[in-house]
Amino acid sequence: MSKEKPSIPKGTRDFGPAVVVKRNYIFGVIKRTFEKFGYLPLETPAMEQLSVLTGKYGDEGDQLIFKILNSGDFLNKTKPEDIEQGSKHLTRKISEKALRYDLTVPFARFVVMNRNEITFPFKRYQIQPVWRADRPQKGRYREFYQCDADVVGTNSLLCEAEIVQMINGVLTDLGLTDFTIKINHRGILAGIAEAIGEKGREGDICVAIDKLDKIGQEGVRKELLERGISEEAVTKLEPLYNLSGTNEQILDQLQTILGETAEGKRGLKDLREVWNYLQALQSEALTSKNESGEQRLQLDVTLARGLSYYTGCIFEVKVNNVSMGSISGGGRYDNLTGMFGMPDVSGVGFSFGVDRIYDVLDELQLFPTSSQEGSKVLLVQFDKESEQYALPLLQQLRDAGISAELYPEAAKLKKQMSYADQKSIPYVVLIGSEEIASGKLKLRNMQSGEQQDFTIEEIISNLK
Repeated sequence: MSKEKPSIPKGTRDFGPAVVVKRNYIFGVIKRTFEKFGYLPLETPAMEQLSVLTGKYGDEGDQLIFKILNSGDFLNKTKPEDIEQGSKHLTRKISEKALRYDLTVPFARFVVMNRNEITFPFKRYQIQPVWRADRPQKGRYREFYQCDADVVGTNSLLCEAEIVQMINGVLTDLGLTDFTIKINHRGILAGIAEAIGEKGREGDICVAIDKLDKIGQEGVRKELLERGISEEAVTKLEPLYNLSGTNEQILDQLQTILGETAEGKRGLKDLREVWNYLQALQSEALTSKNESGEQRLQLDVTLARGLSYYTGCIFEVKVNNVSMGSISGGGRYDNLTGMFGMPDVSGVGFSFGVDRIYDVLDELQLFPTSSQEGSKVLLVQFDKESEQYALPLLQQLRDAGISAELYPEAAKLKKQMSYADQKSIPYVVLIGSEEIASGKLKLRNMQSGEQQDFTIEEIISNLK
C-alpha cells in the first residue's frame, strides 16, 4: 500500500508559530483598542444554515459559498428528477448547512435572534475566519480572517467619529505613521450626480474621476462621455477637479457645487457633524499629518465603496509608503437586519484586512522583537543531577511570570544552544556541577554573548 503524500486544500495555508505569534500581536492591539471604546467580542459558529446565507451576496456570491453535505446518506431524500433539475435544486436536497462567507450576515442573524437580550446601541467586534469557494491566486485565499467592528441601533454620528479614532489608534499603536484615512458620504455622491443632471449615475462618475491623477482631466472627460454621461454634465463636473485646501474648505466648496440637492445637503451636514465631534474629542486624526505633509484624515469625493449597501459615511484606509490596496474600510448602513424581518436598524461598521496589515508590518519591519519571542529563558542541563536541580528552578521562573523551558535531555551543549538560537530564546541558564555547588548559575545573553553568574533570585529579578 503506497503512502499518500500529505497536502492541504488549495487556497488554504498552515501558519507556523512565528507567523501566529506576530498575527496574535496584531489581534492584541486591535482588541485593546476596540474594548477601550466599549466594543465587546462576539463569536458565531463556523457553519450557518444555508438558507441564512443564500440570497445575501448576489448570484456570484452565492456560487462562492462552501456548502456542507448533510450527515449520513445525504442522497437518501433525492430522486433522479432532482438531479435533472440542476445543481441549484439538488443542493437544497443534499445540503442544509454552509461555512460562513463573511461576518456581517451572521452578525445580523445574531442581532435578530437575540434582540430581546442585547442592549442597544449594540457594539461588537468579531475576529474569526471565513471561507469562500474562490479561485485561489496571489493574495486571494479560500480561508482567511476577517476583523469587523459594528455598532447597531443608533443614528448618532459620534459612532463615525469614534471609528476614525479607532482606526487611527490601532495603526498608530502598530507603529505606522504614513497612512491616510479617507472619508466620504453616500449623499455627496448622490448629490453630485443629481446636481449635474445625471441622477443615479454616481458609480460611473466616481470610477472615472478616481483616475484623474493617472489620465488627467481630458482623459476623465473622454471616459465619462464613453460611459454615456452627457457633455453638459461633464462640463458641470469640472469644478470638482479643482477642490483644494483643508477638509473644511473643501466642504465649503462642495456646498456651491451641490446647490440645493437634498442628498447633497444631508451628506455635507453629516460630515460637518463628524468633524465637530472629532474636534471636541481632540482627535489625533485631525491634527496629525502623513509623511507627505497632508492631513491624515482626508475628505475624498471620489471614494465610492459599497454603493448598493452603504447609505451614509464611507471610509477607506491606505498605507502610503507600501504598494498595497486598502487595509480597512466600512461605512453606515440603514437596514442590516431587514434581511431577517427586523427593519430600520441603522448601524455603522468597518473591518481591518489583517493579512494586508501583517504584510505591511513585515515589509516595514515594524513587528517588535517581543512579539516574536516564545520562551524567554532556556535551562541547559548536562546530566541527571543537573536535571533534578533545574526542575524546582524552572517552576520558580514560571511562578514569577517568566516563560521558561528546560531542555528535556542531557544533550551536547552545542545542540542545546542551537535549539535556543533557532527558537530565538534570548537567555540561557547553564547548570553544571560547579553551579550546583556554588548556587551561582551562569546566565548567558544569546544576542551579546555576555555571561554572568547569578543566584536564581537575581536571574528572576534581571529577567523581569
